[in-house]
Amino acid sequence: MNKTRQQELSQWLKQQSVISRRWLNLSRLLGVISGLLIVAQAWLLANLLHHMIMENIPREALLLPFVQLILVFILRAWVVWLREKAGFRAGMYIRQRIRALVLDRLQEAGPAWIQGKPAGSWATLVLEQIEDMHDFYARYLPQMALAAAVPLIIVLTIFPSNWAAALILLCTAPLIPLFMAMVGMGAAEANRRNFLALSRLSGHFLDRLRGMETLRLFHRGAAETQNIERASQDFRQRTMEVLRLAFLSSGVLEFFASLSIALVAVYFGFSYLGELNFGSYGTTVTLFSGFLALILAPEFFQPLRDLGTFYHAKAQAVGAADSLQQFLDSPLQRPPHGVHKLKNNDALSIEAHEVYILSAQGKRLAGPLTFSLPAGKRVALVGPSGAGKSTVVNLLSGFLPYEGSVTLNGHELRDLNPDSLHRNLSWLGQNPRLPAATVRENILLGREVSDSCLRAALDAACVSEFLPLLAQGLDTPLGEQASHLSVGQAQRVALARALLMPCGLLLLDEPAASLDAHSEGLVMAALDAASRHQTTLMVTHRLDSLTTWDDIWVMQNGQISQQGSFSKLEQDAGPFAELLACRLEEI
Repeated sequence: MNKTRQQELSQWLKQQSVISRRWLNLSRLLGVISGLLIVAQAWLLANLLHHMIMENIPREALLLPFVQLILVFILRAWVVWLREKAGFRAGMYIRQRIRALVLDRLQEAGPAWIQGKPAGSWATLVLEQIEDMHDFYARYLPQMALAAAVPLIIVLTIFPSNWAAALILLCTAPLIPLFMAMVGMGAAEANRRNFLALSRLSGHFLDRLRGMETLRLFHRGAAETQNIERASQDFRQRTMEVLRLAFLSSGVLEFFASLSIALVAVYFGFSYLGELNFGSYGTTVTLFSGFLALILAPEFFQPLRDLGTFYHAKAQAVGAADSLQQFLDSPLQRPPHGVHKLKNNDALSIEAHEVYILSAQGKRLAGPLTFSLPAGKRVALVGPSGAGKSTVVNLLSGFLPYEGSVTLNGHELRDLNPDSLHRNLSWLGQNPRLPAATVRENILLGREVSDSCLRAALDAACVSEFLPLLAQGLDTPLGEQASHLSVGQAQRVALARALLMPCGLLLLDEPAASLDAHSEGLVMAALDAASRHQTTLMVTHRLDSLTTWDDIWVMQNGQISQQGSFSKLEQDAGPFAELLACRLEEI
């Protein structure tokens, strides 16, 4: 990563800080107050030592300054705690906002676009890389202001009593950020490579985990284990490279800070011996001025030390922001959307004429397709794997571009407002997603409905059958990835969620896949009843449950090769009869 790119990413990171400007400013203000308390603490301590050593004032007479010193210590600790809280809030709000932007972008992109990258890579993007920005906002950005403000306050405090000590600090201070920047540029590049390696490792591992049975079948387990080991070793080496640069940055910082403090100490040592007679405005160097300068000298470099510690956080954030900024700012090549809106909850009629469905990159995935789906009708879409069934569902969901014409209630699909379109759709797939904590929260997803509507959805989806078996009913925690429910129960909860709100088009993508016979029967019975209230298109391999559906479309090689009722297609020689025969043989 070149220097120009690093500067662009740093600027992008700073632009995101406006999300939580109030908390960042509060953190900076508390840091300045902490710097003033450091000066007060050093002044009180130097004054006490001067009175006790040089003026032989009894300890009893210095009780008030001692109490003041203790109060300053306590107040400073409290201010530092508040500053940490404010910084944490700033980082938390900014991370939440950036994560929301990423998730909104993923939703806008749609599943067809997302599938072009391994799921592990998206998990790394949403979780790891955004989390690694926290210290940049919580600590590094506020510390940048303090690294200039606090040393300036300390220099202004020391200068009236001894200009030579103040000059030593001023001359040595610029060396630290100079060498930090030189090391930091290498650290940012190392972090970027580290995140790329982590993204590849996450995607590689998840893909192999999903294909474990296939790997075993072809005796590739040992070879893939070696591949994962090599990828892990590469990631380990890159991580150690980042840590090496971080330790180097800290070492450079400590060296120059120690050198500067040593110069101040040597100056005062020779001044007290009478070898140096400058810096104190023509008078003798007092013990007070020496103590004050030596106490404040480490504190002068402490903000720069902290900035050096957090500079690694900046390098980490720059590395994380590389792929985030590209993802958020790059065009999605999604289908264009217009402003036309559909009437809510009206059953949708769909007309398609000579349609070619395209990928996000413009490649033809299926077509030509010409079909008509009248409002309120139920159609099953069947065919072999890879025929293009899910592609049709993604098209009707508005996630894929196309050539030709597709109209919903007379409005061209590409001219529809996406929010209006999605409000009129309900979707149920073969892998239920239940992200919330309880059954109730997963069904409602923040919506407010009456108890009677909720109960009707539970009954229609056959959730009421197993609900009494749950310890807390609707408020039962589901655990990680809904582990407390079986696959069939989770699918019925997802079905209740889809049926809770009325819609114009119900899209079902293999809703009974991976279910046992009992759950399949319940789900299909619920779907058979629910599908009569709106237009319904169901993708399925379960042909024996389609006898009562209005129409069946058979897809082959991206085209609809047969259309008709179950009885008609069963009697005709063709793809459907062949699929049905294969299904009977499997049974």
